[in-house]
Amino acid sequence: MNPSVPPALTALVRRLRHLEIRIRKAVEAQLQGDFHSVFKGTGLEVDDVRLYQYGDEVRAIDWAVSSKGHGTFVKTYKEEKEQQVLVLLDVSASLEVGDGQRRKLDVARDIAGLLALSAARQGSALGLFAFSDQKELYLPPGKGPRAAYALIQRLFALQPQSRRTGVGAGIRQALGLLKRRSLVVLISDFIDGNYERELAMLAQRHDLIVVQTLAPRERDFPALGIVPLRDTETGQVRWVNTSSDDFRAHVQSNADYQEAQLVNICRRNRTGFVSLSTEGDFVPQLVNLFRHRRQSGRRG
Repeated sequence: MNPSVPPALTALVRRLRHLEIRIRKAVEAQLQGDFHSVFKGTGLEVDDVRLYQYGDEVRAIDWAVSSKGHGTFVKTYKEEKEQQVLVLLDVSASLEVGDGQRRKLDVARDIAGLLALSAARQGSALGLFAFSDQKELYLPPGKGPRAAYALIQRLFALQPQSRRTGVGAGIRQALGLLKRRSLVVLISDFIDGNYERELAMLAQRHDLIVVQTLAPRERDFPALGIVPLRDTETGQVRWVNTSSDDFRAHVQSNADYQEAQLVNICRRNRTGFVSLSTEGDFVPQLVNLFRHRRQSGRRG
């Protein structure tokens, strides 16, 4: 590494490189392939049209051509030579929740940094859009180690100006920045509402992977008796009996409902989805996601 790189960044990059090596080895062992599979999205651009055949997807129909009355036509595609990647990262205060020394934000930043280093190795252009309920940081797609190191340094030093969440607003801003079809990795805990329409638009226009970060205590809250709980986004404090069966059941059912809603949204829009916990090792789950993308060769 360049001697001019700060020691703290050197240690951080070394840790992320270790994660990358673990993932690459696992992918090679299980897929007889390479880590480039993470960037093998649909990566397609329209090439031509042909007559509809039984089994073709309805969404591939070119309605403009078909409306001329000469039959039903579907779009054909050719693979783009280069896949542009955007990491769309939620940095709102709800991601500061975690267990022990590891927060949801730590998991999210590790994944973003890991993708940046991997993109640099593969020669792909990767950018970052970090958001709360407003734009917090935008780094246009760049190539090479220097761009990756700069992204990691800026991301890990970021102090968000707002503590609130706005997943839908973040997606809308990202859609305005993306001028060509890209692979988008959306990372959030999705403790928010009213983002389904924007997520569907993002999935229609781009190759989308959704990564949900979770803290186990958000589903299985420890029984601590009557304690003050502070909302990380609003700062509001309320006293709650955490040992109450009703409270614990409510916490679990609410977490289950939010995750089920997100899974259903992703299934309807045929997007890649993975849920990662602050506890344990997230590498095997990422490997499974990459395996699925490589085997399917398409979204979903």
